[in-house]
Amino acid sequence: MRMRPWSFCSAAAVVCLFTLSGLAQVKVEVNWDKVERTSQTSPTLQVVVNPPLHHGTTVSTNAYKAVHDLGADYVRYVPWLPYPKLGVAELEPPANGKTSWDFSLIDPMTIDFLEATKDHSAILNFSTIPQWMWKTEKPVPYPSDPDQVTWDYTQGTEPRDPTFKEVADYYARLLGWYTKGGFTDELGKRHESGYHYSIPYWEVLNEVEFEHKMSPETYTKLYDAVVTAMRKVQPDLKFVGMALAMPSQTPHFFEYFLDRKNHLPGIPLDFISYHFYAVPTPDQTPEIQGYTFFAQADGFLNTVRYVEEIRKRLSPTTRTTIDEIGAISADDLSQGEPGHVAKPIPSSYWSLTGAMYAYLFGEMTRMGIDVAGESQLVGYPTQFPSVSMVDWNTGNPNPRFRVLQLLHDNFGPGDKLVELGGDFFSHNPYVYAMPVITKDGKKRVLLVNKSQNPMEVQLAGASGGQLEYCDQTTGFDPAKKVSVNSDKISLNGFSVAVVTLN
Repeated sequence: MRMRPWSFCSAAAVVCLFTLSGLAQVKVEVNWDKVERTSQTSPTLQVVVNPPLHHGTTVSTNAYKAVHDLGADYVRYVPWLPYPKLGVAELEPPANGKTSWDFSLIDPMTIDFLEATKDHSAILNFSTIPQWMWKTEKPVPYPSDPDQVTWDYTQGTEPRDPTFKEVADYYARLLGWYTKGGFTDELGKRHESGYHYSIPYWEVLNEVEFEHKMSPETYTKLYDAVVTAMRKVQPDLKFVGMALAMPSQTPHFFEYFLDRKNHLPGIPLDFISYHFYAVPTPDQTPEIQGYTFFAQADGFLNTVRYVEEIRKRLSPTTRTTIDEIGAISADDLSQGEPGHVAKPIPSSYWSLTGAMYAYLFGEMTRMGIDVAGESQLVGYPTQFPSVSMVDWNTGNPNPRFRVLQLLHDNFGPGDKLVELGGDFFSHNPYVYAMPVITKDGKKRVLLVNKSQNPMEVQLAGASGGQLEYCDQTTGFDPAKKVSVNSDKISLNGFSVAVVTLN
């Protein structure tokens, strides 16, 4: 194994990085005339349905205003399993000449999302199949209170209809409700919605290796059935497949799903998707978590490289959205235990997780990943508060959202990535840099301080330019913009900065 220079001992790293003044210094050299690739990566986020997003609440109003103002493409919308009444439109099977179709709680939240993302591509994923479509020893109950959480709704591993036509027809009707003004139910009754939204992408289920413990063979059969049925409603609809929770542990999923001989003729493989969360152990202090999160991020990037080789070999025209990127605190993993009281989240955590996302966005841009989706718009105590991108009391953006906003406003598809001079990454473990020439010809550099310690970056040509940054000093405010009067730029701990050269 080849060790990097800073791996020999911690003392050596200190000698290499820190001056007598205590401020680390890093030199960034850019070869602006050497283009490495053209970016195709869109920074975006996911919206997971939960009670604070009920229509008309302060949180919902402010959070969706932030989404609308951001104007990102490929925003992912996921009504999911903890709240069956908020995400499942047919909770009971047809019986006695009646069906249970009911959108009264689902529509207000979904319409808010569709309006907030209007004129931008969005990815819908009603990830929870009605439970009665799976074989279980007895019916699975769900709370009468739509806002009461339940974690055991998705039971069973064998579908009631092994052809998956029942599941496919459910999703075709869902699509018709929002795009064709309504649908005809199983008993021949027409249900009118009046909606005619344009939905460009549909993701078929979520984290399928966990939910109903699907094998690649089962999922692929279900995917084909759903895609076939939904294309009859909207022939130009594009699809996202898999949404795997643990991609490093399930390489066989990629090998099977991306092999077109395992699909019905004509089934599109437009996108694949999978997820990453950094997770510390309960005994780690905030100071240690910084090292853990970036080390886990590097491990995930190795997984991305591996998956990319599979994709390029089997289905090179298929695109990739990594549509859940974030961190989950150790405390969040205990939120379902009786009597659990959420611990306060230190302000440094939000800057750390924002910096980690910016670093992953930069590396995914280098690798040609199409979509980098930060997770998630709203979390709150009892519902993964550590993943939230807004203040769960007000709905106003927190530092994680501000970092996404900074990236979205400064980088995107069409930028030309240029070469860093020297062996930059081998000698600078704590500062990340990505130089680009933007679509409109501006020279711009993304800088990420992966350390809690301040850093000083020397960048030729920076003087006279503009610096925008998010860190613990900017907090919940938008990125701060300042003029640069020197080629030396100071970065606070876990800072995400963009330098635009004059």
